[in-house]
Amino acid sequence: MKESQLQTKIKDRLTKYGWFVTKLKATSTNGIPDLLCIKRGRIAFLEVKTDDGVVSELQKYMIDKLNGHGCYARVVRSVEDVDVMCGVNL
Repeated sequence: MKESQLQTKIKDRLTKYGWFVTKLKATSTNGIPDLLCIKRGRIAFLEVKTDDGVVSELQKYMIDKLNGHGCYARVVRSVEDVDVMCGVNL
């Protein structure tokens, strides 16, 4: 499965759980995760990768930086990852 297809499946799943989800395409910040997800004042940034996708050092740095600011930022590689990390518990 392509990364874009996985992003669509993840977006659909989160929307089903009541999240607002948008793809961050062109930003002024390199390395920002793919998806911005918001629900009840909570913010999650998700970097979507396939099983063999490589997370760059810049992406790792940005995920750490976002977590340091109190956001929830993670790499997700499947819809099941989203169920565990972002389902109804976040």
